[in-house]
Amino acid sequence: MPLEDFETEFERGEYLQNLLVAEATGGSGDQGDYQILRRHFLDNPDTRALVPRFVRTSRDLSQFWQFIKGKFAHYAQRREFLWKEFGPLLDHLESGTSGPADKPISDALQQFDQDNVHRVWSRAIERKNRDPEGAITAARTLLESVCKHILDRRLIAYPKNVELHQLYSLTARELNLSPDQHSEKIFKQILGGCSGIVTGLGSLRNSLGDAHGQGKRPVKPAPRHAELAVNLAGTVSLFLVTTFEERMDKEFGGEPR
Repeated sequence: MPLEDFETEFERGEYLQNLLVAEATGGSGDQGDYQILRRHFLDNPDTRALVPRFVRTSRDLSQFWQFIKGKFAHYAQRREFLWKEFGPLLDHLESGTSGPADKPISDALQQFDQDNVHRVWSRAIERKNRDPEGAITAARTLLESVCKHILDRRLIAYPKNVELHQLYSLTARELNLSPDQHSEKIFKQILGGCSGIVTGLGSLRNSLGDAHGQGKRPVKPAPRHAELAVNLAGTVSLFLVTTFEERMDKEFGGEPR
């Protein structure tokens, strides 16, 4: 399986662990996948020291099999051992690129929609440093996914090729978050700022993301640009999701209408 097929580094690490669990408990792991992932984590200075020793010394699955069959006689023992040994690597991959605000956003988005919205958020977080252009594109996609998910749940139609700022405007109005729906100056300023952030992220993605071709002298975003884009998208997404859930709870007891 090519490395590009995985959304995040955590998924790559988890797949390597599960591949070895299968090999150790009567199944069959993929030799090519093992060698690619082993090399991938050993070549990365941030993860090399966290790779379990038996992975570093086992160049192929036959060598791993000789190690594991001699160490434990029972499948349950082998599983427990592998899970424990992979713990430090997986913990690092899951949280090593996270900032202070990432966990509450991640928790909320995972509960909101694990298969789509949370997956996009994980992709944005994982790419901030190694692929700023991809992270900026993922940040824009996150907001788009959150808005569409909310509008679908509220049975609000939107054009097929709608722009992000238009999509956000529909969502904000449905959730009573449009500046013109409020009279208090401070609320109008805050909500107007949210709208400006969304418009800016759409423009940033068009200018610096990887969704469009670039000219002869392309502008390359730095990790700090990606960090800003991802953090802003995550914060606005969290605001939309919590507002949506609060409204659903009040109107329908949490059930879609």
